[in-house]
Amino acid sequence: MIKPFRIDIPQVDLDDLTDRLTRTRWPNEVTDAGWDYGFPLTRLKELAEHWRTRYDWRAHEAELNRLPHFTTEIDGQNIHFVHVRSANPDALALILTHGWPGSFLEFLDVIEPLSRDFHLVIPSIPGYGFSGPTHERGWDAVRIAHAWAELMRRLGYERYGAQGGDFGAGISLALGAVAPEQVVGVHVNYLPTRPDPDADVQLSATDEARLDKVRQLMANRPPYQALQALTPQTIGYALTDSPVGQLVWIAERFAQWTDPATPVSDDRMLTNISLYWLTATAASSARLHHDVPRGRPLPCPVPVGVAVFAHDITQSVRPLAERLYDIRHWSEFDRGGHFAAMEVPDLLAGDVRDFFLARRPDDSLVAAG
Repeated sequence: MIKPFRIDIPQVDLDDLTDRLTRTRWPNEVTDAGWDYGFPLTRLKELAEHWRTRYDWRAHEAELNRLPHFTTEIDGQNIHFVHVRSANPDALALILTHGWPGSFLEFLDVIEPLSRDFHLVIPSIPGYGFSGPTHERGWDAVRIAHAWAELMRRLGYERYGAQGGDFGAGISLALGAVAPEQVVGVHVNYLPTRPDPDADVQLSATDEARLDKVRQLMANRPPYQALQALTPQTIGYALTDSPVGQLVWIAERFAQWTDPATPVSDDRMLTNISLYWLTATAASSARLHHDVPRGRPLPCPVPVGVAVFAHDITQSVRPLAERLYDIRHWSEFDRGGHFAAMEVPDLLAGDVRDFFLARRPDDSLVAAG
């Protein structure tokens, strides 16, 4: 059963957030620390004070409630999603999947341009936001992909495309693997390509530089990733109990993964962080790092489109990507970072449109009723 959903955070939870922010215990910081020891204290105090005194959750909640929200239960798990129909009844459907530390909010600025040509389904990953915490093991990319296939079936879409970045890219590719008869194509804006000494391919100087960056990341695993992959429950205690802890855990990613020329506004970032805090999903969202299997991904037989943004964590190497996927579309952009839908929504929406309009089947079916 699919049920309409409305966001309505209890006032007591907002008051509790304000109280906790007021009583924050701050650590000291050495003189002229900058970023040498982690997120700078002055900037974090500025963000925390903005969250406590100027940020208005109710205003953003009202804006979000203008969208059509729904929930349904799939495989024993609550699933929240936004479903926006195009004015064109024959439009192809797209399912857009966020990553960590994002949420369905990542896609707010691409809804209007994309819904001119596509029906949009924008779910929250199990364990994230209004999909609520998960309660059992095994919610990896493949299981989520099966849930997405069931969600699209319930909505009546027999043929559709999938798009995502970060974990959303892996889930979208997995969806193409588990439902190839339904998925007309997969577009991703994050596609890590690891060095492959057995690959008999010619690489340009740019490709080699990109692989050097990947090698550095592999040799120096980011601390957040190690903690969430190895002990998500342990870090979850701190993030669920301290709003400033949750704030800095995500704000650091936005600071390091965005293009300085296309920053995400403090209010948009705080809305995203508030979603994690108010739904107490820090630990359950972190579990995805633990549960996602390592190694070679599932074969994805459907056409794949890739958008590469200059300031993302890494940039894909096309000759290596083509050994794994049926690449039909490849775009390189000189601006934008990891949160492309929030940073450069015009570029991402245009690239998604170009890829899927070329994939649109003549017999695409839309949801009934």
